[in-house]
Amino acid sequence: MEVSSSTDEVFRRHKNYFAQYIESDESNLPDKIRALAETESGSKRLMIDLNVLRVYDGNFTTGNDEANIVTRLLQAPSEYLPPLEEAVRDAVTNAQNSYNPKAAMNVDVAQVEVGLEGDFGAHFMTPRGLVASFLSQCVCVHGIVTKCSAVRPKVVKSVHYCKETNEMMSREYRDHTSLTGVPTTSVYPTKDANGNLLETEFGLCQYKDYQVITIQETPETAPLGQLPRSCDVMLEADLVDKCKPGDRIHVIGVFRAIASETAASSSGVFKTVMLANNLQVMGKEVHGIVMTTEDVMHVREFAKRADAMEILSRSMAPSIYGHSAIKQALLLQLLSGVEKNLDNGTHLRGDINILMVGDPSTAKSQLLRFVRTLAPLAVSTTGRGSSGVGLTAAVTLDPETKEKRLEAGAMVLGDRGIVCIDEFDKMSEIDRVAIHEVMEQQTVTIAKAGIHATLNARCSVLAAANPVYGQYQKNKRPQENIGLPDSLLSRFDLLFVVLDSLDRHADRMISDHVLRNHRYVAPGEEGRPISFNTTEIWAANEEQTNKETSIFQPYDPLLHPNSSKEGVLTITFLKKYIHYAKTRVSPVLTEPARDLIAEGYAALRSQQTQRTLPVTARSLETLIRLASAHAKARLSKYVEVTDATQALNLMKYALYHEVSTEHEEEDKPVVSADEKTDVSEEIEVEEDEVIELPQPPKKRPRVEETPSPQELRERVTEYLSSLAGNESEESMGHIYLRDILAAINKVTKKTTTKELVKVLTALEEENKIMYVRDDRNPSIMLV
Repeated sequence: MEVSSSTDEVFRRHKNYFAQYIESDESNLPDKIRALAETESGSKRLMIDLNVLRVYDGNFTTGNDEANIVTRLLQAPSEYLPPLEEAVRDAVTNAQNSYNPKAAMNVDVAQVEVGLEGDFGAHFMTPRGLVASFLSQCVCVHGIVTKCSAVRPKVVKSVHYCKETNEMMSREYRDHTSLTGVPTTSVYPTKDANGNLLETEFGLCQYKDYQVITIQETPETAPLGQLPRSCDVMLEADLVDKCKPGDRIHVIGVFRAIASETAASSSGVFKTVMLANNLQVMGKEVHGIVMTTEDVMHVREFAKRADAMEILSRSMAPSIYGHSAIKQALLLQLLSGVEKNLDNGTHLRGDINILMVGDPSTAKSQLLRFVRTLAPLAVSTTGRGSSGVGLTAAVTLDPETKEKRLEAGAMVLGDRGIVCIDEFDKMSEIDRVAIHEVMEQQTVTIAKAGIHATLNARCSVLAAANPVYGQYQKNKRPQENIGLPDSLLSRFDLLFVVLDSLDRHADRMISDHVLRNHRYVAPGEEGRPISFNTTEIWAANEEQTNKETSIFQPYDPLLHPNSSKEGVLTITFLKKYIHYAKTRVSPVLTEPARDLIAEGYAALRSQQTQRTLPVTARSLETLIRLASAHAKARLSKYVEVTDATQALNLMKYALYHEVSTEHEEEDKPVVSADEKTDVSEEIEVEEDEVIELPQPPKKRPRVEETPSPQELRERVTEYLSSLAGNESEESMGHIYLRDILAAINKVTKKTTTKELVKVLTALEEENKIMYVRDDRNPSIMLV
């Protein structure tokens, strides 16, 4: 009795304290209490802001050894939440009697609940942080919903009638999730104390809604290489059906351990759940990137550069040589276009889907891996290791309750992100059809086992596949090489054919690039064994990042070969730039850009042949998305002609680049790389003659004064030997063609670019130099 009386005294003291807080003007609760008393339907949950309560209690506990009331509430919710709920219900009853007496007859005050919100400090965590030390404490957990059970009624109070005695009796029920009192039996009484039969009056019984959801760690917070943790959350009353699979939520509740009969007696391992008293659905955007004022200034200053787009695309996967057009397309995919929801209900997607098909060993998987690292939210899977329901959604059977529940797949979890699918051609036809709806409508519709639901899957798809015959056969149509139906290919905005061509110059450049990367060792790590502790590596990278304020990576000849010391952005700045451009800018099409896109689309339609992929109406939307993404990269509010031109060039490269060299007669508008080189060389010849010879002589004297090829070869060899004697090859790097021409013409100003190119080509065939045929700035490297 003494224990019971002391417990009642503590309960009454806490209740009086909370009643004073609710009535005070500092709490901002009297108006909420009055609004709650006047509503006869809807949510009956009063939100208590812990920040306001913390400040209110600080006026009394300052200078005392006693902890703040909020700290005690979070550490012992079973002691403080019941008196808080009782105080709120008394306040609602008083408000009903004062303002709305009619509501007092229709509304049961016992249905009024209390929810917590505000700052939780150390009690804010992910499902991985729910350990034994937080049992029976109030926590706030951030995660993504993966499973939702059906909503079921849960009995709170049953009413029974006895015919013989003509009396009514009631019984209240509590289970292991109750914070007040010990659990009761869940069996309905059939007889009273005297053995008389009872009839249950179901119309007078009270029930409340009950639902169980499972939340999982978000992909960006899960540690690298570890499985994401999850926890079950029990929702009751007005909290049910507030979220669906794929939503990011904050759940506030009590972390409890529930014992089952078998576990408690045999192993002593208990099942843990969260008893929610508040649920907040967060925004769909991933806010893992924090930008300071200095970062915003760097982003805006960098966007003013004329070569900003070139530097951004060059910074995409700098360890991979070549593929400049594909890197630019991946950058535009990360930026995405502008999503539109029209008034008539039409949804126009802004996400860009890309498919890469090509020979093995062409860095397709490495590009996917870099995008997965760079994107704030990315879900990675493979064609053979995933099924159709695994990518979209599945209806599973709960092993405990034997109920059907909905479980989200990879594309639903990747909402507002990027889904990377490697080995796309290995996926079966049945599973591949399941993603048709996601790629165009960006929703997942489920109608199975009595569950009909529509889930959002607004994600970009980046897929990589190998050709049907292992190697890409140039004498066959693209559809025969790819082996995918046109209905699926048309849903990809860009399709790149990546070939492993036999090019002596390209092979040399790639081998030099790869060997330099393998020789790289981080500064200060020479001779030190590689650490398997990833946190140590991350900490070192963070310290180095904090020390460096430059947005460019420091030049290293082993990390940045063949780049002539051109700038490469840091990964941190690249992430922030993409995040800023994607979320802050929504460009609008201008009239000249619309005209150019319309003309370009009509031209692409007229140029398509059997040797190219089909150009459909979806290609027109692709041009709009690419142009909008390019305008985002410039931080421009308007899509201008330059953006539309770049979008058309990228589309032409994806459609005609690989077949242009063999089918020039069929694809006349396409200019091959060799033709471009010849044209650029002719232009350079004319420029050289105009600049260096203001009054060019006639052909006959020019032939007489021009040195012979043998003399020109000797002069070039002598000049290169002098350079090699002064500097090492590694420090010297590229030797530009214009510098060689200027040095030779100091003696005789009759040598043209075309004659010099012939000599350099002959030296390359003798394996003495490496001639880099860059369209804008050709150069050579010593071998």
